[in-house]
Order: sequence, then C-alpha cells, then structure tokens
Amino acid sequence: EFTYNKSSKNGPIYDVVWSPNSTEFCVVYGFMPAKATVFNLKCDAVFDFGTGPRNAAYYSPQGHILVLAGFGNLRGQMEIWDVKKYKQVSKPQAADTTHFSWCPDGEHVVTATCSPRLRVSNGYKIWHYTGSVLHKWDMAAGSELWEVRWQSFPDGSFPERAVKYQAAVSELGTTQAPPTQAYRPPALRHLPATASSKLHEEEPPQNMRPGAAGEKSLSKSALKNQKKREAKKAAKQDAKSEPETPSDTAPISNSQSEPSSGDPETDKKIKNLKKKLKAIEELKEQQASGKVLQKNQVT
Repeated sequence: EFTYNKSSKNGPIYDVVWSPNSTEFCVVYGFMPAKATVFNLKCDAVFDFGTGPRNAAYYSPQGHILVLAGFGNLRGQMEIWDVKKYKQVSKPQAADTTHFSWCPDGEHVVTATCSPRLRVSNGYKIWHYTGSVLHKWDMAAGSELWEVRWQSFPDGSFPERAVKYQAAVSELGTTQAPPTQAYRPPALRHLPATASSKLHEEEPPQNMRPGAAGEKSLSKSALKNQKKREAKKAAKQDAKSEPETPSDTAPISNSQSEPSSGDPETDKKIKNLKKKLKAIEELKEQQASGKVLQKNQVT
C-alpha cells in the first residue's frame, strides 16, 4: 500500500514511472477510482490529478506529455496531459487495449489488442496525442496479432515540440470517452439520480477544484517556505506597529542614590576613599587567589 501523507488515498500501487527529465515521477495508486500524483526528488507532491478509472501512466520520450490510462479490466480511458502546464489535452478511449507505447517522436501512440491476452478483436490503432485516430488495422477473423512495436531511433533524434490542443485532422475522427454514469443498483434505477446514490465521488485535478482558479500549483516544500516568509514578514510588521512604551520612572544615578553630607568637598573625599577601599579589596582577592602582585601594589 502507498501512503505519503494523511490526506493521500489508501490502496494498492498500480504503476510508478519516471519522467525522462529524471527530476519527477508519477504514481498511480489507491482503491478505484485511483489517484495519480507527480512527485519531485524530495517526494513532495508537485501535482495531483485527482481520481479516475486508471491503472497505468506513460511519459512521452521527451517528457512533456503524460498519459494516464485504464487498461486491463477497465474500459481503456486515456487522459493525455501537458505536464509543462498541467493542462489536459484530450481524453480518448481505446477499449480492450493490451499494449500501449509511445512513438519516439513524442507525437503519436499505438494501442493494440494482442494474443494471447485477448484472442478476439485483435488489431492496433495509431493515435495522435490530441485524440485523433490516424490509422487502424483489424485482423481478419480467426487471425491473431502477437506484437506491435515502433521502429527504434537513437535518443535525441526527435526534439520536443510545442503541445497542441486542437485535434489533428483525421478521416477516422476521434474517440473521446463518453461521460460515464455512476453504477446504480437495479432497485434504484427507476428513481431519479441523487448525489447520495453515487458509490464514488471522483475528485477533480487540483487546478480544477473550487478556489484553485488562478492559483499557482506549489510543491509541499514551496508552500512551507512561502508560509515561513509570510510569517516573518508579518512579525516584522507587528514589531513596527507596536508603540514604544515610555518608562514611568527615570533611571536614578549613583550620585542620587548615595547619601550626601551637605558639603561637596566632603562628599568628594568620601567617594575617592570608597574607590581606594574597593581597589584594596580587589587586590586582596587577587593575592588570595595566587596572583603575584607588583611591588607598588603591596603595602
């Protein structure tokens, strides 16, 4: 099980993948609908994609696009994200997918239904990341497809390109996933849908939650540092705003605290005598501690 803080979702870990930039990784985890979160090298959450029907994650070779997908026993929904802006590009659906891989150009993906995982409806599709199906191949009845693989190229052959949000032109169109309806038991299907009848409340991505509009997504450490700076700034302002309280009583000088004889000359002699007596006491203490005194200091 995976738990990175008190607010995370309990359950199994379905997938963990590193970004090609080697500074972030994505984890898909938790009981369905599963959460997906990107973490930095300090394991601070960078972005939370919320919950959804997903069990796999795939970074593009250039690391600028992330696909969150639900294959196997799920319906094949794919969420394609621009991870530079953390903005969803498309949400196509590829049912019965047993294989997924990125083209080295970072622009196209292939999904396939292969044997022996599934021995019926074998074939493959070539997609553009904007959700358009560019090519489709279905195997003849009774035939099986065993493997699909892209031609390999050396690293760096295809530079990163700007992410587009408009669907690429295709004669086959797109297969955007239709809105899914929450499961309702047969006994409740004749009744109007209510919020209480939902089994799961899906959590939206962090930049689509109430109050998140216009706010910059910060990591846990960045938020902590920001709070420290704000607290320090507030403390300085409070210190400046506090008025200085004047002291009620003025400091009393030593001359005022000492008794006076009324004759300035006599007071001066008494003061000098006290200084000499104090100096003698200090010399006696030094001599008692073993310090060697000078000849003019010994009487």
